[in-house]
Amino acid sequence: MENSAVKEILERQVVAVAKAVEDKIDEEIAVLDRLDLDDMEVLRERRLQQMKKMAEKRSRWVALGHGEYSEIPNEKEFFSVVKASERVICHFYRENWPCKVMDKHLAILAKQHIETRFVKINAEKSLYLSEKLRIVVLPTLALVKNAKVEDYVVGFDELGGRDEFSTEELEERLAKAEVITYEGESSRNPFKSKAPCRSVRQSSYSSDSE
Repeated sequence: MENSAVKEILERQVVAVAKAVEDKIDEEIAVLDRLDLDDMEVLRERRLQQMKKMAEKRSRWVALGHGEYSEIPNEKEFFSVVKASERVICHFYRENWPCKVMDKHLAILAKQHIETRFVKINAEKSLYLSEKLRIVVLPTLALVKNAKVEDYVVGFDELGGRDEFSTEELEERLAKAEVITYEGESSRNPFKSKAPCRSVRQSSYSSDSE
């Protein structure tokens, strides 16, 4: 008897859910039926404008060097780059194996994420900038948004502590800092690092590098 009651309740719930879904579909169909040619033309024009704006944005990004992983020749150029692009990932490197591993992954991501500028700079030839941003461990990625360093990826500690991490692991880490647009799981559950923001325009921090 008790099982029959439970079964009846479950059947009612299933019917209720099915009816709700059916009502929603009927509502959407009704909205489409009410659209006349003028409404459809408005929607089409709106979509075309959105596509046009995106094309213009992509052209502007490409003109700024987005879509490629390039080296910044000097510190002055670094400031120009971060002021020109809303989002920049800068790899502070030197000629060693860990930095070459990071280079490989960044070169791939630069082509996949045209919305962000990917660059590298030799930390040993940029002592002022390295001290200003407290770059101690190499490789270090400075994640810049709106001309401010919002976060860092220092070494490989956050990537499993090994040099065999995948491009996808690095991509997810960058997405969590919201410095790239990523439609994977991490972009649906973003978190921001608690690292202090340091302006690349000016900083009151003193160097602690050796």
